[in-house]
Amino acid sequence: MINPTENQAAASPSPNTNPNTNPNPTAILHFWFEQSTPKQWFTKSPAFDALIAKRFGAAVEDALVGHLDTWRGESDHCLALILLLDQFTRHISRDTPKAFSGDDQALILSQKTVERDWLQSCSTLYKRKFMLMPMMHSEDIRVQQAALPLFEQFTDADTFRFARRHAEIIERFGRFPHRNAIVGRPSSTEELTFLREPGSSF
Repeated sequence: MINPTENQAAASPSPNTNPNTNPNPTAILHFWFEQSTPKQWFTKSPAFDALIAKRFGAAVEDALVGHLDTWRGESDHCLALILLLDQFTRHISRDTPKAFSGDDQALILSQKTVERDWLQSCSTLYKRKFMLMPMMHSEDIRVQQAALPLFEQFTDADTFRFARRHAEIIERFGRFPHRNAIVGRPSSTEELTFLREPGSSF
């Protein structure tokens, strides 16, 4: 997970928030962009992970099996689906293979935001970041290379720096070594050495 920091005035979601077992795209965007903070997005927190699971776990499962594919046809709805597949999966299933189970679908949607000019016409920096995030999570160097100009143009310097770092790791190893233990892939000697370095995991 990347950790671009940026000031944002947003209230923390209350742990007493009633669970929404059938959220709509607006509820997802409101929770992520208005009730939550960048620190919560990018910092490991069992409490925040549990809150997402409670409120949106059912929606994530629906997204994974294609029950929310009707959301693909409109910009904000598509972004909400990206959040379910690319971000909420990582919180709900942290440190398990299922954390990456929505990545392929999220990548298709991320590319769709570019093809439909939704990224280019979006006026909100944070929304543009998360439209592009599945590309940063890809282990395909072609995706990484194509994404870098988009991160440079449509996000900020800090996010672009993290995107470059992700691309450098994929160019070097062809995968993210920090995922190996989670998904049951053996690590090479070079990867094990790399994983002992600061900043080798996200």
